[in-house]
Amino acid sequence: MRAYTIEAGNKEDDLKQVDVGSRALGPRDVRVSIRAAALNYRDIQVRRGSYDDAGGKPIIPLSDGSGEVIEIGASVGRFAVGDRVLTTFFPRWIDGPISAEKTAAHYGANSDGILAQESVFDEDALAHAPSTLNDGEAATLVCAGVTAWNALFVQGAARPGQRILILGTGGVAIWALQLAVAAGLDPIITSSSDDKLAVAQSMGARDLINYRTVPEWQDEVTRITDGQGVDLVLEVGGENTLPRSIASTKAGGKVIVIGGLSGFGGASIEPHSLIVGAKTLTAVMVGSRSMLEDLGGFLDRTGVKPVIAREFAFDETKAAYDFLEAGRALGKVVIRVG
Repeated sequence: MRAYTIEAGNKEDDLKQVDVGSRALGPRDVRVSIRAAALNYRDIQVRRGSYDDAGGKPIIPLSDGSGEVIEIGASVGRFAVGDRVLTTFFPRWIDGPISAEKTAAHYGANSDGILAQESVFDEDALAHAPSTLNDGEAATLVCAGVTAWNALFVQGAARPGQRILILGTGGVAIWALQLAVAAGLDPIITSSSDDKLAVAQSMGARDLINYRTVPEWQDEVTRITDGQGVDLVLEVGGENTLPRSIASTKAGGKVIVIGGLSGFGGASIEPHSLIVGAKTLTAVMVGSRSMLEDLGGFLDRTGVKPVIAREFAFDETKAAYDFLEAGRALGKVVIRVG
């Protein structure tokens, strides 16, 4: 069986394709033929050696995969051979609130991931794939899709008609835009690219802000919303954008931190900016298996399909990483495995 391995921070000699043996099944194990995998910005951080939970030894990378069940253990009850399945980001977080124990293990960083022709999982670490999505589309749900779902509808508790601000046009942001439009929310989106903003508008974004040409974009958000601000901000920028996100939020609104593309160490938050207006600042760490299942059901009901920026063959894995790292992708980058 062919697989890739990666050693965090060793970019000069990373992403080696190797032969690995097949693991024997335990009674609760499921063997999956991996059909597709999706990349996240976290995977670029692992490659660079800047992700906290990665390092120490070569591992099989990536967390987001879809595939077909080809063998099950004697005690497996949730799946049958032939079922289409998804991996989960945190194999121990089934449902309920987040905890340190539930999120201690996550594929492709501190343990082997899924970039292999087949993998073995505990049955609790898998979910059924939506019937309306193909393998490449389905793989994009695991991290980016669930993160957007959690931020909007679990932590954010967004309701139809509410105004939301989505920062950027990366994988999570585009997922959030699609889900927001399908759920009847009113999205504003930012980008440094007018071309990407035009695509976002075609997908249902009502208001667009180029943050390079409008650096004080929080003032533009205030103008667009008639001085009120938005109900919810999906914050991905980190230290360079968080104060502006807070300023863009209406009284009683929420800022959901889902990433930190500009870093985390230098943010200076004035407590007064939260107290005035009783604004809420919180965060999400992907989400649980039950959130993944809820997202899959929503997609089957609404017919929403994720935006795929580009698909790569298994042998083109390095090119897939380079493409995502270059920042050219609008939507998700997928690797066809099987």
